[in-house]
Amino acid sequence: MNKNLLEIKDLWVNINDKPILKGINLSIAKGESHVIFGRNGSGKSTLLGSIIGLPHLKIVKGDILFKGKSILNLPMYERIKMGIGIIFQRPPTIKGVKLEKLLQIINRSKENIQNIAKELKLHELLKRDVNDGFSGGEIKASEIMQLFLQNPDLLLLDEPDAGVDADNIKIISNYINKLLQADLPKERREKSAIIIVHSGIILEYVNIDIGHVMVDGKLTPPANPYEILDMIKKFGYKKCYEYFSKGKKNGE
Repeated sequence: MNKNLLEIKDLWVNINDKPILKGINLSIAKGESHVIFGRNGSGKSTLLGSIIGLPHLKIVKGDILFKGKSILNLPMYERIKMGIGIIFQRPPTIKGVKLEKLLQIINRSKENIQNIAKELKLHELLKRDVNDGFSGGEIKASEIMQLFLQNPDLLLLDEPDAGVDADNIKIISNYINKLLQADLPKERREKSAIIIVHSGIILEYVNIDIGHVMVDGKLTPPANPYEILDMIKKFGYKKCYEYFSKGKKNGE
């Protein structure tokens, strides 16, 4: 029996006829969290967008399997119903939709919205339109709360630490860890994740199993995420990509 929750096979993706992803292969087992490092413009967000089904992305070649089923022909809402959840790097303001009402609609987990909002310092924003006048940190906290209430099986997190101050990153990371069932042994976890990062700060607070580097739409094989981060700091993305592209495995 295939234990992979997500499988991406030789995925090529264009935006306006420009190749962005170039032969991505990625397998994520149930209970596994992966982090992808890379410069802005390397294709990281395009990968998440391809998994969730953003309509402006053209799949040229390859396949995406979720729970053993190809999802290429499914619209975004069907992928979400199957158990994929995402937070975007720059989510839009939604005029006329109160944050509290949105949270009530998506609350699959039946959690207490008021209590969670207080912990995430969002309780004073519940009566406001979604993201209207929110700070960068408040937007990220709101996105995390939405994801927590949706309770997906696969989390797609696009730079969850971007624009978040040191105090709030701890609070947000606590909810990411809850979503990922970090208190359980890996073999008992049901949730998986792909976390896109630029600086890597979030690795100080969220335990990640596997790391990759993306450069020019290409992805390295699995490796130790903390070793990758250390090498990026010392040598930069390109040399790190070249090193891990040679096939150094996780934990070696």
